[in-house]
Amino acid sequence: MPKLASQQCVDPKLHKPTENQLLKALDADVQERLFPHLELVKMPLGKALYESGDVLRHVYFPTDCIVSLLYVMENGESAEISVVGHDGMIGVALIMGGESTTSRAIVQSSGFAYRLAGQRMKAEFSRHGDMLHLMLRYSQALITQMAQTAVCNRHHSIDQQLCRWLLLSLDRLKDNHLVMTQELIANMLGVRREGVTEAAGRLNRQGVIDYSRGHIIVKDRARLEQLSCECYQVVKAETDRLLPLSRHQPHSVS
Repeated sequence: MPKLASQQCVDPKLHKPTENQLLKALDADVQERLFPHLELVKMPLGKALYESGDVLRHVYFPTDCIVSLLYVMENGESAEISVVGHDGMIGVALIMGGESTTSRAIVQSSGFAYRLAGQRMKAEFSRHGDMLHLMLRYSQALITQMAQTAVCNRHHSIDQQLCRWLLLSLDRLKDNHLVMTQELIANMLGVRREGVTEAAGRLNRQGVIDYSRGHIIVKDRARLEQLSCECYQVVKAETDRLLPLSRHQPHSVS
């Protein structure tokens, strides 16, 4: 059974590794090798899993939390380059030939994740089996999200960026409720807080969201998708194409 971090007071029976879609998609023999070494850890809001330049010693598989990967400038300003939830893994750089990364990983929605030692992850990846094929496809999906985020931040309005960001976050949560301050959203998007305030206010007046004291409830997802730019659908379509997350799916991608 996956072990629980000693400092956490939570019943591990309430959580399962298969809540993470990558872990769920692995063949049974891979699960048997990895699951006993998974460590359930709490992911509080604002926790930094690593900073730019840190040596990566673990990878994380979120279950019900969301982690943002941020690029931090020399002056301290930052912008989100991708968002990871139960669909993915934090620490891809470790298995792609690097021991460190230029991004920062911070928890944007609290919850739990399973942590795995980097050496064990690399050993499984080097078997050239199920884990390698799955992680290569996931890495391509992550690169697509990063590239589309860069395009969106350059060419689309704050309103469209906010809609895209909300949709990507919703896809990685179990419900339609996000706990997020406007200041944190502004940091994620790399824009001024006033711009987020105005954009959120417009969505609120249209009945798309209900925003109050850092709590965002999406009331009309269909309308949110209509108001978003094409970037959300591009990322979603490519992710769905690359990651039909079921162990019964073939490794090949049409």
